Amino acid sequence: MLPLILEVAAIVIIIVLSLILFLFYNFIAKRPISRFLSAFLILALTAVYGAGNYYIFKTNEMFASVTNLTDQMTNTISVVTLNGSGYDSLESLNNMTLGTITSQDPEGTQKALDDISSKITVETVDYTTFNDLYYALYTDQVQGIILNETFRGIVFEMDPDANNMTSVVNQTVYYTKRETKTDTVKDSVNVATEPFTILISGNDSYGGLTSNSRSDSNMLVTVNPSTHTVLMTSIPRDYYEKIQCGDTDTGLACPQDERDKLTHSGLYGIDTTEKTIEEFLDITINYHVRVNFSSLTNLVDALGGIDVFVEEGLAVEQFNADWSLQGVTEGWNHLDGKRALAFARERYAYTDGDAQRVKNQQIVIQAMISKIASPEMITRFGDFMDALSGAFETNMSSDEILSLVRYEFTFFPDWQFESYALVGSTSSAYSPTLGDYADVMLANLDSVQVAHDKIQAVLDGESSTSVSDTIDENNIEVIEDSQNQVVQDPGYVTDPYAGYDYSQDYSTDYYTEDPNQYYTDGVNGDVYTEDGTYSEDIYYDEQYAC
Repeated sequence: MLPLILEVAAIVIIIVLSLILFLFYNFIAKRPISRFLSAFLILALTAVYGAGNYYIFKTNEMFASVTNLTDQMTNTISVVTLNGSGYDSLESLNNMTLGTITSQDPEGTQKALDDISSKITVETVDYTTFNDLYYALYTDQVQGIILNETFRGIVFEMDPDANNMTSVVNQTVYYTKRETKTDTVKDSVNVATEPFTILISGNDSYGGLTSNSRSDSNMLVTVNPSTHTVLMTSIPRDYYEKIQCGDTDTGLACPQDERDKLTHSGLYGIDTTEKTIEEFLDITINYHVRVNFSSLTNLVDALGGIDVFVEEGLAVEQFNADWSLQGVTEGWNHLDGKRALAFARERYAYTDGDAQRVKNQQIVIQAMISKIASPEMITRFGDFMDALSGAFETNMSSDEILSLVRYEFTFFPDWQFESYALVGSTSSAYSPTLGDYADVMLANLDSVQVAHDKIQAVLDGESSTSVSDTIDENNIEVIEDSQNQVVQDPGYVTDPYAGYDYSQDYSTDYYTEDPNQYYTDGVNGDVYTEDGTYSEDIYYDEQYAC
């Protein structure tokens, strides 16, 4: 890890110290006290050598782990049942009906059905959206559903109680190949002398990194080693952009060139997120780093916690991500791993929502860097290396990482941290991943241009502050709903607009008592069944006035 000049100096010091102690103990120290003192020094030096070897071993182990990208991704398909329904095992579902969502996961659904059919007999009903799927489960239209665990985050956001209300009674695990080759642009970068950009993508999952999930946070880190400048550019998770599918075979139906929330790109692999960002920002991303919830929690705990400063008006009494945790107060706060994660994820407590969340993420990263650079790190090195080895994966080679470390030890540069967060306007638009309409953020075109220019400025050896942050808040990208989709929801009581054609007037669309169909009467809103018999409009009259 050390540059050559420091490596030679360290070796010389070790040899000289060893030689002095050897000569002193064997030829000079004759009296008991002097011999005892020299023996003690020899033991102390041996302990130092042992600690040094331990640090070297843990560091090499960490590098091997984070740079050894697996060429396989794990796919887990679950059979989910409703708690208290009596279907508490796969065998109990024999001759029952399972709900599927084949349009989103054709390969995984079929593999799960093949696995199930070798054990029991089931019927299936296919649905279009996750809302449809879970509503059918809750209303006993189906006795179980087939769910790719990749979509677990989507389900949680749709219904935070879903995980508590359901149980997994069977899982099918299979593996798909992941492309691990590096591109030619990355290969040409000398990270010790040339500027480069890294995508840090945070997945909304726990545990290992061998499965895909939504990219809950995305940050570009642009580094110029010549000017000692680091620019952090945060992108809102709900940015509504054209998805550029990568080379990873996830088995899912990736919506190439269709607009979707950026967070959904992570479901199709980190390279999909990378290519999507490159496309709409018109930049080149040289490397990526992938982390998840467990990564941050374990790293912060290994550091003994971090200290963050909360500005006036940004105190949080309780974190929405976990109500069991204490929030943060104005001023300095010491956070353990769980609270640091909750602080980095919080958005509902802030007026600025996702914009403040990305600022919090930048605060957490800077706090971690400060803790790593502190003297306390010496005693926590082993624990931190252990946490780091399972915390992230990257396509930057170990030689490139070591090159950066050697550069740091050679010049000890005073890094200047700069930051920028893209902004936009919240809206509702069709998500091909959900097969339904979702809350999205339409990009502010000025903000996108500013982000591009700031990144380019750092790459060109300038400060990002040389680019003005001034934008027109009304310059929002106009998106035409080219899908013109009719949402085929079954009309839950919890969603009065399910089933609506969003191109039509809400006031003339009503539901029948049959939750699977609705009919329109533009004159007075009366609702009729297929045979022409009048049916009371219970949704409109009793609960929902459209």
